[in-house]
Amino acid sequence: MSLQPKGPGGRQGFATLSLEYPMSLGVFEKYLDAQKAVDTLSDNQFPVENCLIVGTDLKQMERVTARLTWGRVALGGMLSGVWLGLFVGLILSLFSQPSNPLTLLLYTALYGAVFGLVWSLVGYAFTRGARDFSSVSQVVATRYEVFCEHKFAQQGREILAQAGIDVGPHGGFRSPPGTPPTQTAPPTPPTPPSGSDQPGPPPAL
Repeated sequence: MSLQPKGPGGRQGFATLSLEYPMSLGVFEKYLDAQKAVDTLSDNQFPVENCLIVGTDLKQMERVTARLTWGRVALGGMLSGVWLGLFVGLILSLFSQPSNPLTLLLYTALYGAVFGLVWSLVGYAFTRGARDFSSVSQVVATRYEVFCEHKFAQQGREILAQAGIDVGPHGGFRSPPGTPPTQTAPPTPPTPPSGSDQPGPPPAL
């Protein structure tokens, strides 16, 4: 099934990261929950090509894995260099067809280990102890919202409700660009009673 482009500049057969008039189907705290919701829609023959998962409130998480020392840096550089040397040696053995491929792999692995050792130690020396730890980082979203085209929103919500999926508060309808906001007229104040109906002063005794 070919996907029609939704926005300007899209190419035929490629889906763009936008919808024409999106409506929210639900808000989820984890991406796996949003993925499960879309998978449930797909299992129920819902046109999921009209869906969009949006991650909002981005934050960066960095997990510290180990403390760096000269020995750890040297060992890591050597191992990286060995793998690089073995890869280069394998490529050369495929194209040059040497008489002894194992010798070629051994030499390239050795040269790679020396190169990786020197490169890692020089790079660590330039940091001057400013970052004596290794870590991995990832950008994640705080929440994920599932949107779909407005003409399929009611069907999608019914499917998710029947599946027992908690979709959280709905984001509501996103009005098309250029649509003026709906204005509500102020309430009309009550009409005061006429003068003839107003009670007069009490009679004098």
